[in-house]
Parts: sequence; C-alpha cells; structure tokens
Amino acid sequence: MNSIYLDHAASTPVHPEAVQEMMKVMTGQFGNASSVHTFGRSAKRTVSSARDRIAKLLSCQPDELVFTAGGTESDNLAIFGALSATENAGKHIITSSIEHHAVLHACEELEKMGYRITYLPVDTTGRVRVEDVQNALTEDTVLISIMYANNEVGTVQPIREIGELAKSRGILFHVDAVQALGAIPISCRDLPVDLMSFSAHKINGPQGVGALYVRRGVYLSPRLHGGLQEKKRRAGTENMAGIAGFGKAVEIASAHLEERRDHDLMLRQTFIRLLEQELGQDSFIINGHPSEFLPHILNISFPETDTETLLMNLDMEGIAAASGSACTSGSLEVSHVLQAMKLPQNVLHSAIRFSFGLGNTTEDMEYTAQKIATILRRLRNRS
Repeated sequence: MNSIYLDHAASTPVHPEAVQEMMKVMTGQFGNASSVHTFGRSAKRTVSSARDRIAKLLSCQPDELVFTAGGTESDNLAIFGALSATENAGKHIITSSIEHHAVLHACEELEKMGYRITYLPVDTTGRVRVEDVQNALTEDTVLISIMYANNEVGTVQPIREIGELAKSRGILFHVDAVQALGAIPISCRDLPVDLMSFSAHKINGPQGVGALYVRRGVYLSPRLHGGLQEKKRRAGTENMAGIAGFGKAVEIASAHLEERRDHDLMLRQTFIRLLEQELGQDSFIINGHPSEFLPHILNISFPETDTETLLMNLDMEGIAAASGSACTSGSLEVSHVLQAMKLPQNVLHSAIRFSFGLGNTTEDMEYTAQKIATILRRLRNRS
C-alpha cells in the first residue's frame, strides 16, 4: 500500500541537509553557549552563525532575532512581551477571528487581565478587510496581530496595508508568519511589521525551535526568567542543535523558494484537475481565496460525505491529510476558520486540508484523487 503524506502544513520531514547540520552539533559539540571556555565559545559561534544566516535571509539584523521553542512561544512572547512592556499605553488589541490558537488563546487570557479584544471578521475567502481594521482602531489600541497567511485555507492577508495603517498610528503590529515562511518571500526590513513569528518544523527543520523577529526599538519584556540569553529576552540554554538545523532549513527554503512554489502550484493544479476528471466539477468546493493563497495548502469540501469519515478512509489507504489546524484536528469541533468564513453547513462539515511539500509527486496526486473517488463511490452506494 502506498504511503502518502499530505499534511505538510502540520509538520514537515526534516531535510537531510538539516539533519546533517544537527548531527555535527550533537556528535561534536556539547558546550553551553554561555560558558566562557573554549567549548562554550564554540557553542556560541554555532548559535551566532545560525542567527546570522537566518537574519541575512530574512533581511533583518541578527540582534533582531530571538530564538524560541517554536511558533506558539514566539506568538506568546510577541503578544505578552510587547504588552507587558507597554502596559500603560492602552488596553485594546485587534486580531482576526481566524488566527492560530496560539494567538486566540493568548488573547482570551488577556481579556481576563482587563484587555479589550476586537476579533475582526473575514470574508468568505478568509481574508481580513483593511477597512475593518481601520474602523476598529481606537485611541486605546496598542497592538494589532494578524497572521501572514492562514494555516487551514492558505489565504494570504493584506499585511503591508495593515502594517502601514498601524505604523501611521504608532501601534505595534505582530504577524504570525509561521505558515508563510518558505512559501512566499519575506523581508522584515521592507515590511511595516514590528514583531514576526517563525517556526522551524514547517520548513523541513526540526520540531521544538522557532524564532521571533523584534524590530530594533521595540522593547520586549521576557516571559522566561533566569539567564541572560537572547539579550535578556528569553532565558534558558539555547537549543544549539535545533537552531543549527533551523538555520540550514531557512537557507535551503530561501534558495529553492521559487522552485518549491512552482512545484507546489503544479501539484495543486494537477490535483484539482484530476478531481474534476474523477468526480466532476460540481462534486467538490475549494475553500479560500482564488488568487491570494499559499500554493502548498489546498482546502476542499466534499459535501457528499463528512470530514471524519473521509479522513479515516484516506488514512486506511495510506494517505495522511487533515481537517484543519494540527492543534485541533484531533477534536471533532468544526474549524473555527471555516466558521468565521460563514460557509454553508455541508461545506463546513466536509472540509479536508491537503498540504504539499518535500517528497510529494504528481503520482501522489493521481493516487489520492483516485482513492477519493473510490471512497466516495463506496460511501454513496452504502447510503
């Protein structure tokens, strides 16, 4: 039986070159980067080298990057850290209703602390309207947090326009770019963004490591207290091997960004065409924006069946897909993203996210399309 992984938006296989980079560290270095002896200085050079490499590729300064344990910590550090440093500036925050739960749950905690949160709606394609951001602004607004691109439907948000609006009002702007990194070009220097979150395991790096871009001049109150690591912004011994692997993964992703984009777009178009041939154009619905999307994420509803049934049957055929965010796909709850898009009930309850990446081929698309058609015919005959 074939084994096909189409859940790269949840996590990706570590690139062999990133593995090699990590193995060099794990088998040849064991010093603490905070130690002053030779072993410590060697460890510090490894961390600094990865930081320099990532900073160059993201067009920022090395000291603007804070290494974290992943996207969730980066989001939390950005939101709580920035607000703690500006707690007297205002108590109003603007975000969207389709953010990752690392942002939404952080905002729920802030509400308990007395902050007022505006959760912006999105249109039926999953896009935030800039005018809605502008209309939500108040004299008390201190932070705007909008993701670069959605992790469930792939819709890319108007980040530059929102950032310019925030900048004109002197409001901090945080962007969760976890899903966008490696899929679209990102230049921190050219974007009006103050804080931006990244994660290694979405771009064929290791799990358990990420980074937060903090623009120079933005003060960040640490959430972890202890040592003086990361310029006093994130205490704790650095994950040296993970950081080295992250640096290599960013390097590879940046070098092959256009190639990967073209390949993922080809897989997407091939998959859609094959589904049309197998099922007919009216048998499925593509969720998300028709032009502003990440090419590696394709969210499709099959109204003939329900999400869990189709996922279970696909898994039995060796095909891994998802119902939405990896943080919630283990539950039976309908995607908060699709609900926010106000899609019909039969579309909400039959959505599958297919996400492409390293190792996927056109043969995978052919096999998956054929199996979906077979499964749907079998379920139709049973009913």
